[in-house]
Amino acid sequence: MAGIPHDHYEPKTGGERWVHRRLPIIGLLYDTIMIPTPKNLNWMWIWGIVLTFTLALQIITGITLVMHYTPDADLAFASVEHIMRDVNGGWALRYIHANGASLFFVAVYAHIFRGLYYGSYKEPREITWIIGILIYLLMMGTAFMGYVLPWGQMSFWGATVITGLFGAIPLIGEPIQTWLLGGPAVDNYTLTRFFSLHYLFPFVIAGLVIVHIWAFHTTGNNNPTGVEVRRTSKADAEKDTVPFWPYFVIKDLFALAVILAVFFAIVGFMPNYLGHPDNYIEANPLATPAHIVPEWYFLPFYAILRAFTAEVWVVQIASFVTGGIIDAKFFGVLAMFGAIAVMALAPWLDTSSVRSGRYRPMFKWWFALLVVDFFVLMWCGAMPAEEPYASISLVASAYWFAYFLVILPLLGVLEKPNAQPETIEADFDAHYAKSGGTKTVAQTPAE
Repeated sequence: MAGIPHDHYEPKTGGERWVHRRLPIIGLLYDTIMIPTPKNLNWMWIWGIVLTFTLALQIITGITLVMHYTPDADLAFASVEHIMRDVNGGWALRYIHANGASLFFVAVYAHIFRGLYYGSYKEPREITWIIGILIYLLMMGTAFMGYVLPWGQMSFWGATVITGLFGAIPLIGEPIQTWLLGGPAVDNYTLTRFFSLHYLFPFVIAGLVIVHIWAFHTTGNNNPTGVEVRRTSKADAEKDTVPFWPYFVIKDLFALAVILAVFFAIVGFMPNYLGHPDNYIEANPLATPAHIVPEWYFLPFYAILRAFTAEVWVVQIASFVTGGIIDAKFFGVLAMFGAIAVMALAPWLDTSSVRSGRYRPMFKWWFALLVVDFFVLMWCGAMPAEEPYASISLVASAYWFAYFLVILPLLGVLEKPNAQPETIEADFDAHYAKSGGTKTVAQTPAE
């Protein structure tokens, strides 16, 4: 697909021309910051800068914490206490890093659900969507391994439970689990492996983020209408867009400042609110906590993992058909990862010709139920594996899969969408013309 017509970087001074001929980095930065952006983007488009900032924050604080952390099973817990008590500003660094993971997942879930509502996964942005899901998976792996590093009770037993899931894979599960742990059980080798990968993965994520940004800069941003920027001429493109700088940069920085004010209030006044008190007890392989729970951002998928027990008829059928190869534990693992896989397949499961949920009246209700379902799963994941939570988890898990595998394909056939605006300019004028927005924000030389 051809890019949006716009002015590209032209070096003006001799020094700029010298650099541009040898390494066009200035032109790349210029084209990135001045990229034509649909002028009707709303506040749900702020999460990209929050995610980028939080990734940088996590890398910087993580590198600093590593200078004082000891990845040894006998010393890890004490080294964390040393950071908290003896290192200048160590408590702040650790709390920023720990709560930064929560901010990261708040932003990524808002980012994903915004994409699901406005159809940002649809053609031609399928690869952008897939890269985003890969980033999310790496985030989950990084966060899980980071949670093990303090070597508290919940860290140790969380690692024991989660790595035990790989042992459920038929034939190859046990060797994979042993390879992950570095031995037959969670021990020092596990800690050093997880420490190494926790340090490495953020840089892999940073590389994928660059590719993610490159991908949507190639296809152009989606927008609340789902209508594409006109590419017939530069004049038409300018009517639909404004440069990313300064309009959306200032808007994003304002949103980031508000979010960081809340974030640092949490770090300063309630830094352990999202943590677990058992993790302030040193890891003890001989004392199992009464209720093992992962961090809040894993809870929806943890609930799906636990929902499919041996009493569930789907599990029984799968076990019968496969001759017992797929038991309840393995089925739960498949369901947990399948819940993420169906999100990745959304570009092909959604059969509607209309991109944005704004113009899909039936879709809005089903999507609202999906959001509620996500929070119900999160709540169930934090509860004990007993009734009524087990049944609620099963119903909520069933809806999650039904939404992607049944409802999305059927809506494309059954739903009658509302009329869409012909252009982004028309949508923008409908919302902002009365306030003078067309002249103050969207005016271009071509007008």
